[in-house]
Amino acid sequence: MNIILLSGGSGKRLWPLSNDTMSKQFLKLLKNENGDYESMVQRVMRQIHAAHPDASIYVSSNASQLDALARQLDNVEVIQEPSRRNTFPAIALAAAYLHYQKRLSESEVFLVCPIDAYADEKYFELLAEVEKIVKIHGKKIGLLGVMPAYPAEIYGYILQNKGEVSGFVEKPDSKKAESLISSGALWNCGVFALEIGYVLSHVKKYVEFDSFESLYGQYDKLPQISIDYEIAEKERSIGVVKYDGIWKDLGAWDTLTEEMSSNYIGSKIQISKDSHNTHVLNMLNIPIIVQDLSDSVVIASHDGILVSSKAGSSSIKSLAEKVNLRPMYEQRKWGNYRVLDYKYSDGASSLVKRLSIGAGKSISYQYHSKRSEVWVIVKGNGIFTLDGVESEVSQGSIVHIPCGAKHSIRAETNLEFVEVQLGSAELEEEDIIRIL
Repeated sequence: MNIILLSGGSGKRLWPLSNDTMSKQFLKLLKNENGDYESMVQRVMRQIHAAHPDASIYVSSNASQLDALARQLDNVEVIQEPSRRNTFPAIALAAAYLHYQKRLSESEVFLVCPIDAYADEKYFELLAEVEKIVKIHGKKIGLLGVMPAYPAEIYGYILQNKGEVSGFVEKPDSKKAESLISSGALWNCGVFALEIGYVLSHVKKYVEFDSFESLYGQYDKLPQISIDYEIAEKERSIGVVKYDGIWKDLGAWDTLTEEMSSNYIGSKIQISKDSHNTHVLNMLNIPIIVQDLSDSVVIASHDGILVSSKAGSSSIKSLAEKVNLRPMYEQRKWGNYRVLDYKYSDGASSLVKRLSIGAGKSISYQYHSKRSEVWVIVKGNGIFTLDGVESEVSQGSIVHIPCGAKHSIRAETNLEFVEVQLGSAELEEEDIIRIL
């Protein structure tokens, strides 16, 4: 079994904890059976391995999420998208990868699943039945449909009769949803089974290619559209497997907090006894006091602070999209950093970070074309390299990195330092040219 997990979204409905680099699927907010916090990515991977130990699993993602994937999943094979363009281009690139890079035939079937599904074990066991719809029964597309728990207005619906799909309805109002449910419609949870060649034939309507690299180079020519609109809604040969069990979209604070084992995560939190059904997440080292606030969420992170009723929390996406700030905290393969201060005015800019690097880890050998840097080591020991020359650094060491100078650092023990960036343009992570 070949499974492609789609991991492209930024999860704006979970602002301010979720951003482009630390999307909702990487947030460790749910506890596993051992009582340890795990992310949606880790949960889904664990459940797939339990249901299908021999499955080949790939993750389709973009460059901004590579470090987060590397930190949370061991040795996962990532199909990197050149840009973020919706599910049809992502699935097209994945099909080309399986055919040209993994040498699978065009008749081979693969499954596509969201990486942030919240469901029980039966959901993942049924992936084999979805695969059979195409592999054994000869349909062009296989789907997994969820038995609706209520007339939801935020989901798409699959119209079906005894497993034969007749159409789709996208996000109906509640009255229409009630009618659909009474006729046997299922929620569309985004699980597809497809033949590699079937997908590639649709891609060739837009570009000609004979290798993975060729399609990769023309990726931006593909329409920015979902697999549902581009293929599924135009296809008549579709079957569906019904799943009647736990399934939730945990992409908003109201549904996510329903699955949290505690009404608070973080430190320095005080919630008054007259605050009922209120959840508080504090990622900052400052106190939060909640007084007489019920049925609400209070979320504080380095990117901002949200105070919202739970009922209205699923509608914050439009407001969050107006907050056009760089991520203020990021996790990387080597550790993490947070932005302490950033100023840009009159053609001059400065940015202050605090970076933490795990023992034995290192930052890549790199240089910058728009900024110089000063590092002050505040904890630990390491080896600093500047233009090929190594030197030992420890607490109290100060290093100067001119604009254009090649540099890196390797932590011998857990290492922390404060970095001051100075430049004449806006200071962004894109001003990193990696050599090694």
